[in-house]
Amino acid sequence: MTHSWLSLEGSNESAFAELTHGACIVRVFFYGLFMDVELLAAKGIEPSEVKLGFVDDYGLRIGERATLVRRPDSRAYGAIMDIAPSEVKELYAEESVADYLPEPVTVELMDGTRIEATCYNLPGDKVTGANKEYAQSLLDVATRLGFPDSYLDQIRQART
Repeated sequence: MTHSWLSLEGSNESAFAELTHGACIVRVFFYGLFMDVELLAAKGIEPSEVKLGFVDDYGLRIGERATLVRRPDSRAYGAIMDIAPSEVKELYAEESVADYLPEPVTVELMDGTRIEATCYNLPGDKVTGANKEYAQSLLDVATRLGFPDSYLDQIRQART
């Protein structure tokens, strides 16, 4: 199978996409509640190729919602998923995440494989507030996914 990467047009659509067998798919690294496949299914989104991994030199920050911020010697865990570009557009059209912007990242899967993906982050100047309920929901998802205790502890701190 031949893979070719192309950039999509538009603000939240300018992500890396993989063209395989005539279908355009966006490979996204989710680190917040969107890494919950059941939550995505409830929104009508059916991801494929779901794998767990992490990005280095990014830290998780929880305000009203989660975002990743560049932080040397940090690691953020999440799930990498392939979804249709129209689903990405629909997902990030929601008011609560409309300000998130795509950014290319290298995800290391739990087996050591490295994969390029797109991660949607909130610009630093827009990270505000605190949301204990969101942090608790994220802790539930991250626990269910089996992320390391040290990472779960970071999320627990956002609940206080």
